[in-house]
Amino acid sequence: MARLNVLVIGGSGFIGSHLVAKLSAGGARVVLPTRRLDRVQHLIPLPRVEAVQADSNDPATLRRLMTGMDAVINLVGLLHSRPGTPYGPDFARAHVELPRQVVAACAAAGVPRYLHMSSLGASATGPSMYSRSKAAGELAAAAEPTVAATIFRPSVVFGPEDNFLNMFAGMQKLLPLIPLGGATARFQPVYVEDVALAFVNALDLPHSRGATVELAGPAVYTLAQLVTLAGTYAGHPRTVLALPPALARLQALLLEWAPGGPLMSRDNLDSMKVDNVLSPTSSAWTAAALGITPVALEAVVPRWLGGERSELDKLRSRAGR
Repeated sequence: MARLNVLVIGGSGFIGSHLVAKLSAGGARVVLPTRRLDRVQHLIPLPRVEAVQADSNDPATLRRLMTGMDAVINLVGLLHSRPGTPYGPDFARAHVELPRQVVAACAAAGVPRYLHMSSLGASATGPSMYSRSKAAGELAAAAEPTVAATIFRPSVVFGPEDNFLNMFAGMQKLLPLIPLGGATARFQPVYVEDVALAFVNALDLPHSRGATVELAGPAVYTLAQLVTLAGTYAGHPRTVLALPPALARLQALLLEWAPGGPLMSRDNLDSMKVDNVLSPTSSAWTAAALGITPVALEAVVPRWLGGERSELDKLRSRAGR
């Protein structure tokens, strides 16, 4: 990977921050486009990382950014969208149209590799707009024959800065009990460092071109079990009250209007109708094919929910994020 030039789209977020740090540590030169430079201040001190103020949704800008690149990584994703059929316009723009534009720009600029972030459970016939849009995005990612795409499908990703376990831990500091829709939904959470490492290792493995990689941790949990673990590790365990389907849907509707953005949506609830776990019949690669042994949630989560922060977390804090 050393001396590779890599364009990372959507690199300022939770997963992107860990991935950019690993790429930098491995010797790659990383170009990080962003509309707002303040969102990547925590990454600029890393060696060989160049932040560029740019709109990645503009085709002409994409073509310019790809000059001299060896690979492009696209991590852009949304959890919520306005409604639509088969998926809403926000999902269409981020999950389908952007990858199509990125791959077309790769082909035009002669970039040979494209690494695409999808999601475990992506399906054209899935129960949610989210899963259907992710499946359409995978088709877009593989649309150019001259660009070798590798598609990654992680389960829910956890780590020091996640909006999943940290959110549930925070709720249990404030609430006497946790009413929970989708309590029996099953997940196989994967550590953010393992997801970042999967992208890095794939860049070094020529035979990963054209592969689909499903990423999950070593254990399966219900959502209720994950909420309970979050509260326990944070030192504020609360009773989890599983809501029946009608009340769960009402709760999701109300949470769509939460200040600061939806905490949960009806579409999220629809996604949980299908277990978010590895399938023994899938032909996709797993972490093992990339030389990765997934880290157990119990081995690392107590560190930060119990008060210990990672070096990247400290960098983000110093940058005001």
